[in-house]
Amino acid sequence: MSRAHILGVGHYVPTKVVTNDDLAKIMPTTHEWIEQRSGIRERRFIEESGIGASDLAVPASKMALERAGLTEKDIDAIIFATLSPDVNFPGSGCYLGHKLGLPGVPALDVRNQCSGFLYGLSIADAWVRAGVYENILLVGSEVHSTGVEFTERGRAVAVLFGDGAGAAVIGRARDDGKGIHTCRLHADGAGAEELWLPAPASRNIPRLTPEMMEQGLHYPQMNGKAVFRAAVENMTAVSRKVLEDAGLEMKDVDLFVPHQANKRINQFVAAALDLPDDKVVHNIERYGNTTAATIPIGLSESFAEGRLDDATVLMAAFGSGFTWAGAVVKF
Repeated sequence: MSRAHILGVGHYVPTKVVTNDDLAKIMPTTHEWIEQRSGIRERRFIEESGIGASDLAVPASKMALERAGLTEKDIDAIIFATLSPDVNFPGSGCYLGHKLGLPGVPALDVRNQCSGFLYGLSIADAWVRAGVYENILLVGSEVHSTGVEFTERGRAVAVLFGDGAGAAVIGRARDDGKGIHTCRLHADGAGAEELWLPAPASRNIPRLTPEMMEQGLHYPQMNGKAVFRAAVENMTAVSRKVLEDAGLEMKDVDLFVPHQANKRINQFVAAALDLPDDKVVHNIERYGNTTAATIPIGLSESFAEGRLDDATVLMAAFGSGFTWAGAVVKF
């Protein structure tokens, strides 16, 4: 089986910039409080109602296709990673396929939250290597701004998230030695309710009540300290494992593109891996946590800066589920 590779990457973020000071005008918080705890200075929000995750994915996908030297008609499968789909069903991948003019092309939504892009990368890698599909469009796209609580009760979560999309085209490697060398995926449901959205839920009759809404159960809930500890431990461990699987050492890594949940998490992970800061991609200060979109946005910006040229890239993510994943790609 031939190796799969990331042939092109792209991204898109809304034009509306929301600073920490902007948030301080609508709920009790400060720029200093947010930046000290997360490293975030600003994020992007959709400009108006009616813009969904699939809408943000369109320009990101077109950028990735252009950089890959392909067109929409070359795509024969779509994988769409998101925790904030346009609607509960159908999946956002179906909407994206329609907007790109791809009737009949299969679309799979991946619901692995912050690890969604790497879970999708593993699926795309297997499909290409097995010859199931030739060129796969893998997208991570999120609209968080319409689903968090901008109050004192919700501020610990609300200040962290932003809207954005990243995309990658996965196909056969065009050069020997380059491509996706390894992906590794993990999950542990014991931590499921440390970071989750309790309502609406199909296990409840009815799925959503006024009482649930009064309690704020339709907004994300997070045990920040537990998530922080688990993220550092598991992102570090999976990073070491995927390098071992690829027959590489930490000194071989040219660029580390971690999920952007909290800058402090990534600094702890990089320190544990003995990776200097100049090898680590940080963009959370500008975009906040865009969940499934953070890694492809980081890859896309790194491509534009020339940082992917002949680079061995390590990626790692951790998020709700708990889920975590790692990958090594040689560009």
